[in-house]
Formats: sequence, structure tokens, C-alpha cells
Amino acid sequence: MAQLGNKGKVLFLKGTGIFFVGLAMIGVVLPILPTTPFLLVAAACFAKSSPRLQQRLLANKTFGPLIHDWQKHRSIPKRAKRIALLTMVLSVCWSAFMLKNVLLTALVVVLIAGPFIFLWRLPESR
Repeated sequence: MAQLGNKGKVLFLKGTGIFFVGLAMIGVVLPILPTTPFLLVAAACFAKSSPRLQQRLLANKTFGPLIHDWQKHRSIPKRAKRIALLTMVLSVCWSAFMLKNVLLTALVVVLIAGPFIFLWRLPESR
């Protein structure tokens, strides 16, 4: 990225931020994709490339407060945390039901364990 120059870097970060906002929008509809982490990545990209897009993201009624809480306190709302953890558990259960294979189910559990523990340990806000 050092060879891109400042203008290329800004364009790359804007594009990456827009890509992650798109993933977050898909995550709103699909319970398997997490919305909040994608928005946090987008906010970080926009903070370094586009103050206007960052402000638009932070001004969003639904997602703005989540991003503010994360940026200021490194915490997420209790309700969002519970929903995310429950969704992860239900996804693992659904995967086990659909896969009907102990090794593949174990792989799903191993892959979800890290993010689950990370989320479990995060402090809760409000």
C-alpha cells in the first residue's frame, strides 16, 4: 500500500469502507453475517479517508450508537451482545442438523469458538 500514494490510499480505504457497509447491509438480512463488526471496519476506513462518509455512518439512527459505544468504551449494548451470541449458537445447531457429520460439525464449532469467546468477554454498555 506504500506504493499507492496518498490519493490511492484514500481511494482504497473508501472502497474498502463501502465494501464493508455493503456486507453489513447483507448481514442485516442474513443472520449468519455479523453486522456490527463490518460497520466498525467501515467506520475505521472512513475515519482515515472520508470524514463525510464517517459522519453519515455515525449519524445513522440504528448503527451510529453502536459505533460510538465501541469507539469510546470498547463495549457493545447488552441486547446486541445477547442477540449475537444466540445467533451464533443457533447457527452452530442448524449447521450440525444440516451437516449430519461429526467432523464437519466439530469444524464449525472450532471456527465459531474464537469469535464467540471474544464477543462473550466484551464489556456491555447500558
